[in-house]
Amino acid sequence: MKADLHCHTTISDGSLGISDVIQQADRNGVRTLAITDHDSIASISRGSVVGKRYNVNVIPAAEFSAFDGSRNRKVHILCYMPKKPDRLQGLCLRTSEGRTKLGKSFVVQVLKKYPISVESVLKYSAGSKAVYKCHIMHALMDYGYTTELYGDVYNSIFDSREGLCAEQVKQEADFYPDVRFVTNLIRESGGISVMAHPMVFDSMSLLEELASEGAINGVEVMHSSASAADMEQLRALADKYNLIKTGGSDFHGFYNHYAIQIGSMETAEDQLERIIKHTVKPL
Repeated sequence: MKADLHCHTTISDGSLGISDVIQQADRNGVRTLAITDHDSIASISRGSVVGKRYNVNVIPAAEFSAFDGSRNRKVHILCYMPKKPDRLQGLCLRTSEGRTKLGKSFVVQVLKKYPISVESVLKYSAGSKAVYKCHIMHALMDYGYTTELYGDVYNSIFDSREGLCAEQVKQEADFYPDVRFVTNLIRESGGISVMAHPMVFDSMSLLEELASEGAINGVEVMHSSASAADMEQLRALADKYNLIKTGGSDFHGFYNHYAIQIGSMETAEDQLERIIKHTVKPL
């Protein structure tokens, strides 16, 4: 059965709500789905209820933002099946507060150059825990300043060296917790930690470190950011350390950088079984 273990909703930076995402999963033949909104476990209860209505098994999940201090890079960690999700609430709150503050500073800077209203941005971030870059870009599209979400205008605003919000972009790492703190907290919650899309943040060396330490349970192998050669390298590393190998579309709807559909990347049944029947006990 088809399983997509990476997608986003309006709770973070997706364009579709929980019900719409689950209905589309059903239409695309996805029978197991993980809603992995950024730094939020708010979808867990609602996702389970709606999933039953459409015969889609929605497993508890989230995607946590973290920081690799040794290499000065961001890294994303997926969490699946936490038995004590309440233990993750503090982490969610801390990161959401930082992202909310950052989003407000983005809006302040953008409004200095583009005469749009704050309400035009908030319209798109209404269901989210914070204002994301995609919400600002969507508002700019509405008022004719650009015809695309990602392109020259996006870069002129959010480029970390010369963009309008360069100083604010550099502050993102300030509220991202250390990656080992995140993986340890996931273990304490009884969940499984999986490194998301290692190629996006050039995280292969970090992945091997965490795997050799027993600090992570799996890696996302099937992702659109990975080439066929990348996937082979990830599989080999996963086999070396007996890591779970996952796959997911990383669906954001309208806010994706590229066209992609729910279910376009899958997790194999034997790997899904390892997640569902995992035996990590909360500490």
